[in-house]
This record gives sequence, C-alpha cells and structure tokens, in this order.
Amino acid sequence: MGTIKRRVVFSPPVTSAFIIWHNFALLHTVMAIDESKYSSFQQFLLNLLSLLTIIPLAPYLNRYIPPLVEDGWHLDMLLAVLAAFLFTRLLLWVFKPLIIPAFVLVIGILSFNYFADNYSFSNVLNDYKGMVQGNWGAKNYKQLDILSLYPRRVETYRDKTVRGIRDKVNYKDSLVRNFSIYHSVEDFDEYFPKYGKVARYLALFKYINKNFRWVPDTRRDEYFATPQETIQNGMGGDCDDHSILMVSCLQSIGARCRIVLIQGHAYPELYCGNKEDFEVIKQAIITLFPHPPIKEVHYHEMKGEYWINLDYSARHPGGPYLNDKVYALIEI
Repeated sequence: MGTIKRRVVFSPPVTSAFIIWHNFALLHTVMAIDESKYSSFQQFLLNLLSLLTIIPLAPYLNRYIPPLVEDGWHLDMLLAVLAAFLFTRLLLWVFKPLIIPAFVLVIGILSFNYFADNYSFSNVLNDYKGMVQGNWGAKNYKQLDILSLYPRRVETYRDKTVRGIRDKVNYKDSLVRNFSIYHSVEDFDEYFPKYGKVARYLALFKYINKNFRWVPDTRRDEYFATPQETIQNGMGGDCDDHSILMVSCLQSIGARCRIVLIQGHAYPELYCGNKEDFEVIKQAIITLFPHPPIKEVHYHEMKGEYWINLDYSARHPGGPYLNDKVYALIEI
C-alpha cells in the first residue's frame, strides 16, 4: 500500500498570528542583544540623560497644550511631563544612543532662545514653580461684601461719581487702541500659544501697573481724566483715572471689564468667565507673575461669573481688595 502523505495547511488567521509572534520574538531577541552591549554604568548614564531631557522638554511642550482643569487641579503640565517621559522611553527602547541627539537638540533650542529673548531656561524653572504654586500653593479668596451679598444695592448709576467715570471710559479711540496693542505684545508672547488672549490682557496690565504713578486731584474738585489724557500726560493720575485707563485699554483689545467703587477708592476688575475659566486665568497669573510667589488670588463671584481684581495697589492681578465697603458697580 502506498504511503499516505498528510499536508498541514495553516489558515490565514493562524499564519498571521504566527508571523506576528515570530517578529515579536525576533525583536525581543535583538533588544536583549542590544541591552547586553551596555554596561550598568553606561545604562545609568543613558537613563540619567533621559531624565535631563524630560525636565526641559516637558514645560516646552506644555506651552502648546491647552489648559486642562479638573476639580481645581491644573493637569496640563502633568500631561506634558508624561508625554516627554513616553517620548524618551521610546527613544531608549528603539536605540538607546538616540537620547543623546535628543538631549542636545532640546538644550540647543533653549540656548538659542536664551539669546533670542524667547522661551528659555528661566521659563522652564518658572513653569515648574507655577505648576506647584497653582496646584498646592495659591488659594482662592472670595471677597465677601455687599457686592456678593446684596447685588441689587450696587446696580445704580445715579450718583455723580458713577456718571463722571462712565462718561470718560473710551475704548474705541485710535490712540487708546494703538497704545494697548503695542504694550500687550511686549511681554508673555512665548505663552500666547497656551493662554491666548489672556496673555495679552496680562501683558497690558503689567505695563500699566508698572508705569502708572499716583497723582492727586485738586483739593476743590474731583477730576476724571480720559484714557487719552492719562496716556499723554505720562501715566499719572489717581485711582479713578487708573481705573478708566485700565478698563478702556483692556476693552480695546477684547476684554470685558468693570469698575468697582468702594469707600475712598475705585478699582477695575477683569471678567474671567465661569469657574473653569477663572482657574485658567489664575494659573496664568501664578505662572507669569512669580515674584513674589502668589499665596492668594482675590476675586468676586456672582451667579457663576468670576471677576478678578486689577487694582494698582497690588503687583499682580488678583491682589487683595483695600476694603469691603462697595457702594457702586460700573460695567461698561
């Protein structure tokens, strides 16, 4: 009798699975051989270089990640650290020496930016400090006053002071608009990809806050200067002149603002939006105004709308209010 020959035919799924398993086993073997090329000391140095790549790469990538807030926690920087970690681990997994040119490239970009006055080493340190301060350091401080408790009492525009201030606010004038645009791009431009228009608002606040000088009115009358007058006179005036200038300038570049009158003083406020929007602006303030570290961010909130203090009495937005005796609210 003839010999019976049997032929085993693998079905396509079994064949595909076998090929995948075979390739994976081959890759594992190659990787094992690759690992054996390096001594323990060399592997330690390559892992250390990986860590030194992650540290500057994470905040650099974070500039292009939209702000992520969950239950008051700012997670975008943590996501950037994770992305940088996965990137470096991928390089080490594919071919360990690839981490060397990656590290050189990151340091080279930051070094070039240092001389180009762009995002560099100081920004890296500042971004880490901002993450720590935003998540664990600075606290929200809701102002409890008549504005928060009895909003109807501050919704009148009848008195002379309110009318005088409202009449002088002007955000459509070309001088005000050109002044505002020019000084809104002087600072924080490297953070525009992350914070967008908020970076422009805070840059403009920084310039006005830094350069405004207090000059009293005459003893006889209260004088309300237009924003054009304050710009042309060298940035001098009293609290209502500062408020008129700040509100006019910020609104000329798209912000929403109001002026709050309290006993013996007036100050501007910037509209943040809802709770999540407020947390984004809070993190931007902590990151962009790091000296001294911000411990509290003061704000008003009514019906889910958040407003932040822009008074010249503080060196950063969200500084403490001078007192709680609010008697008038002026929203333009």
